[in-house]
Amino acid sequence: MRFLHTMLRVGDLQRSVDFYTRVLGMKLLRTTERPEQKYSLAFVGYGTNPDHAELELTYNHGVSSYELGTAYGHIALGVPDVAGACERIRAAGGRITREAGPVQGGSTIIAFVQDPDGYKIELIQRDA
Repeated sequence: MRFLHTMLRVGDLQRSVDFYTRVLGMKLLRTTERPEQKYSLAFVGYGTNPDHAELELTYNHGVSSYELGTAYGHIALGVPDVAGACERIRAAGGRITREAGPVQGGSTIIAFVQDPDGYKIELIQRDA
């Protein structure tokens, strides 16, 4: 078995595609329109399956927001420079909810970003 993708329901597909591609630097990999079933999909990521896991953004026609609930945690992205990534994300209009710094009780540098639908994304400092 292998990890293929994670699906997030979004309230505005173009807004979410713009955030993940323009602000986080992912690529729009493919889209699917299902008007009869009343949903649209966009797959984004830093590469395609089978080499990389993807993020499936699902827009259910007519639904502009969701309650995220208390079970959802976050998506984690490895970046070589968390502080630099935060600067670029902020400059592109992204929202930083936790500035770059060591994880509580440890030395790994992390930060948190929030997407337009309220989903949290953890940035974890990793060598390139």
